[in-house]
Amino acid sequence: MSEGNEPLATKRRPDWAALIIALCLFAVAAVMLWDVSHMKAVAQYARIGPSTVPTAVALGLIALGIWTAFEAWHGDFPEREHQEIAPVIWVVAGLAGQMLLLKTAGFSIATGVLFALTARGFGLRKLWLSLPAGIALSFVVWVIFSQLLQLLLPAGPLERLFF
Repeated sequence: MSEGNEPLATKRRPDWAALIIALCLFAVAAVMLWDVSHMKAVAQYARIGPSTVPTAVALGLIALGIWTAFEAWHGDFPEREHQEIAPVIWVVAGLAGQMLLLKTAGFSIATGVLFALTARGFGLRKLWLSLPAGIALSFVVWVIFSQLLQLLLPAGPLERLFF
């Protein structure tokens, strides 16, 4: 067979997931350019101002979006491996748990839950081991940031028990 007469089965179709990523890149660039256009310019003599870097980043995102769309349309991306959804759900559940528990349970317990559920997502099935370890590590982090560096992190019952 000649090169121009490829059978339909061997032609690659557009990668729709990559096209969606390209659209997201364009959307982020548009939001950045819109935001930069509404910045109040401070009277300056220099050409480089507060809108220079965001504009450059937005133009870079547009270039990446064009490149991604071109590659996706021609089907040049390699085939992706099968995605396991269960680990992603465990990590997202950990993030949601941390956000929900942060104000009521405090930093140590909320971040310990995040640690334990993320460890579960990565394959450690012993929650009875990873939850206390995560809470202990998070408490050490809370002590360093809150007591030594004097930064405000949410305190819960565990933190109030010691400080």
